[in-house]
Amino acid sequence: MAYDIDMIKKVYSQMADRVNKAREVVGKPLTLSEKILYSHLWDADSNQAFKRGKDYVDFAPDRIACQDATAQMALLQFMQAGKKNVAVPTTVHCDHLIQAKMGAAIDLVSANKSSHEVFEFLESVSNKYGIGFWKPGAGIIHQVVLENYAFPGGMMIGTDSHTVNAGGLGMVAIGVGGADAVDVMAGMAWELKFPKLIGVKLTGKLSGWTSAKDVILKVAGILTVKGGTGAIIEYFGEGARSMSCTGKGTICNMGAEVGATTSTFGYDDSMERYLNATNREDVAAAANEIREHLTGDDEVYANPEQYFDEVIEINLSELKPHLNGPFTPDLATPISEMRDKAKENDWPLKVDWGLIGSCTNSSYEDLTRAASIAKQAVDKNIKAKSDFGINPGSETIRFTAERDGLLQIFEDLDATIFTNACGPCIGQWDRSDRKGDERNTIVHSFNRNFSKRADGNPNTHAFVGSPEMVAAIAISGRLDFDPTRDKLLNEDGEEVMLDEPTGIELPPKGFDVKDPGYVAPSDDGSAVVIKIAEDSERLQLLEPFEAWDGKNLTGVKLLIKAFGKCTTDHISMAGPWLRFRGHLDNISNNMLIGAINAFNKKTNFVKSQITGEYDGVPAVARKYKAAGISTIVVGDHNYGEGSSREHAAMEPRHLGVMVVLVKSFARIHETNLKKQGMLGITFVNEKDYDLIQEDDTFNLVDLAQFAPDKPLTIEVVHADGSKDTFKANHTYNDSQIEWFKRGSALNLIKIQNNA
Repeated sequence: MAYDIDMIKKVYSQMADRVNKAREVVGKPLTLSEKILYSHLWDADSNQAFKRGKDYVDFAPDRIACQDATAQMALLQFMQAGKKNVAVPTTVHCDHLIQAKMGAAIDLVSANKSSHEVFEFLESVSNKYGIGFWKPGAGIIHQVVLENYAFPGGMMIGTDSHTVNAGGLGMVAIGVGGADAVDVMAGMAWELKFPKLIGVKLTGKLSGWTSAKDVILKVAGILTVKGGTGAIIEYFGEGARSMSCTGKGTICNMGAEVGATTSTFGYDDSMERYLNATNREDVAAAANEIREHLTGDDEVYANPEQYFDEVIEINLSELKPHLNGPFTPDLATPISEMRDKAKENDWPLKVDWGLIGSCTNSSYEDLTRAASIAKQAVDKNIKAKSDFGINPGSETIRFTAERDGLLQIFEDLDATIFTNACGPCIGQWDRSDRKGDERNTIVHSFNRNFSKRADGNPNTHAFVGSPEMVAAIAISGRLDFDPTRDKLLNEDGEEVMLDEPTGIELPPKGFDVKDPGYVAPSDDGSAVVIKIAEDSERLQLLEPFEAWDGKNLTGVKLLIKAFGKCTTDHISMAGPWLRFRGHLDNISNNMLIGAINAFNKKTNFVKSQITGEYDGVPAVARKYKAAGISTIVVGDHNYGEGSSREHAAMEPRHLGVMVVLVKSFARIHETNLKKQGMLGITFVNEKDYDLIQEDDTFNLVDLAQFAPDKPLTIEVVHADGSKDTFKANHTYNDSQIEWFKRGSALNLIKIQNNA
């Protein structure tokens, strides 16, 4: 039986009426995305047809999922909300704080020792507030959610940008910051700007070396890293129905890399098969009863241009395998073109590592397709020229794959089987073969490949591909290897070719596991005591941020003008910094250390207007804060792209940054800034970015009249006394302005709970 089956049945019992009502209100056939959104309105009696990309709407998500790195701050905030239990089903998954180094057995023991304090904290908070807890080693959050909690037609939020993975089972699943999750945990509505809709029509059928991963690699190349911002991507067509459920999950997972709010597929036979295979026959039976409401209306898919804001069509029969990268997940290159492109760009051709796994590609099917290539290398006496690392998606996947001999195939190629955790994908990788900033190339089946992300080396050229393509390229040891046409030399001196990969959608003997790693909470956690040592380096109780005094902001100093791409990895790095995710002051020592200073093109080297000297960004920020001086960060397009980590908003807030002024924001980061009581604004005229000088002081001269849809006026005073004045836009509505006034959304929750 599925977890929370009564909740799921309740959602389904209401869905037909709510969808039919929404169709009447909107006055036209509905996409799947609209059906799920309208059936999850906080106000079920609403008769409003919402404007896409314009109206802020309150929703009632069905469940929440948190990973250990972000759960710490989310739960520290929830502890201040004054609630006895979470209001909706919630789970915590320990998958980020496990470093990949020697292999699963050793690495897991090491993680349990080094992060014992944090795991104990998360388990105790979960036990106290009715939260399901998944132990270290149980698996990667999004694979575990797909196996246990995702259900067609549901809505969930999660404190990780790749929560969108659950779209592979027909959900609207959205990544959020911890403060958003706290709202829902506390029984409040969750606010989202009603998304625009991008339809992707898939025709034909995948074959040969082309996989579901190549669909999203192609889409990323089309839309770029910001092309999906503010939109849900809905996949449909015969090609969509022909793919496996986990393949759909892969596509939805990487939708985060184009900025999409989420991605989803309509309920079909592959989802039913997956539900049955993962012991959720009860969910499949319930879904089958309302099947027509769990996909878009026929008229929508017959004439998609009339119902979507943008339509993309991809013929799977013609789609070629891709590698995307380096340094950005939207630089799409067909394998057949990689040789010329790599030579043109002087990318290192020797491949040092092939990494398979992550939340994007760690299913049973993924492992079988990669294993089919690895087995050929063993059988054809080909020695792998690159190192191999494998991260199974869950203990269920690992146990089943070991039972069926898949892991042994990789071990026969001297692969290292890492823990069922994120590992190298999020920078949790102690890579012994590289030191310093040496130029090198790795290939992986992950979702992101930003500079420094996997191993901290800015010169590691990381390329994203399917598990089977990663296996083939790692075996060859060459970035420009094309398995569709190139031969390899085996240990006998013979030229051989790799055959096309083969995969198994679901294990013929069924999934199996001895201990999945789940710990249920107590029925009554009121007696559970949560202990945080006063001298802890890992955990710190939160202090409320100060409320706004209602006056104009004046004398604000420029902290940094960021040049080019500035992702959440640049604002708040992961890797070794993950250990401080529960300690706001300590983690703030990584604030913006990866951002490039526009004035000297260096990282973590900015000028202090107090001393005139240069220092690291956090050090300069702390000096401004100590002097009572507020600061501003200026940035480029798609600022805050990447992870949902709210630390990228909380750290600047903690160190005195009051304003972030950029050309455009990534959705989650903009919301996170608002939630923490900061002012996130955008240039009306992007060229005004060029006016900003290193010694500038900013005055927000009409902030006292802060109101929805009213641009703010910014006066910039330069070091020579000259001034520039320009306008900045914002997207704050009345309730979000109230967050700013109170100092944070959490401050407002506490006031409301104490009223």
